[in-house]
Amino acid sequence: MTNRATDPEASLSASQSLEARQRAILKRLDKFSRFTDSSIGIPFTRFQIGAEAIIGLLPVVGDAAGLVLSGYVLLEAQRAGASREVKLKMLRNMGIDFVGGLLPVFGDAFDAIYKANTRNTRLLRNYLEEQLAVEPPPPPFPWAMLIWLSILFAIVTGGLSLVL
Repeated sequence: MTNRATDPEASLSASQSLEARQRAILKRLDKFSRFTDSSIGIPFTRFQIGAEAIIGLLPVVGDAAGLVLSGYVLLEAQRAGASREVKLKMLRNMGIDFVGGLLPVFGDAFDAIYKANTRNTRLLRNYLEEQLAVEPPPPPFPWAMLIWLSILFAIVTGGLSLVL
């Protein structure tokens, strides 16, 4: 029976599983952010708005709905294991987007420009890529194996010296 904590294959498999799960989260968030922040092109410009900017046209209710939608990115960040610092930055972006969107007339333009979900997805992507780039610590030195091999060689050498 192998110990998962010391089995390099199990550790590698768990690492690959975690990485696959994190990449799937980022893929979902890319689609979500595109939909909420930049899915609708404005004719004759390069500017794009998303569903959140359209929903935000409804006074207060639309901005609250946008805040709830932004909560999805935060939920996925939690699932991905993002640090407290990253999640606090996400909350800050969500707050700025919400409060900015509450301003009459200016708030609707602010919603279209600020793109909190895209910012938060980028924050999570940067964090996860940083985590994946960190090289795992080397496996511990096999002291037990060294001791047992030394004893075995001492017995073999001692036995050979008695025979010869």
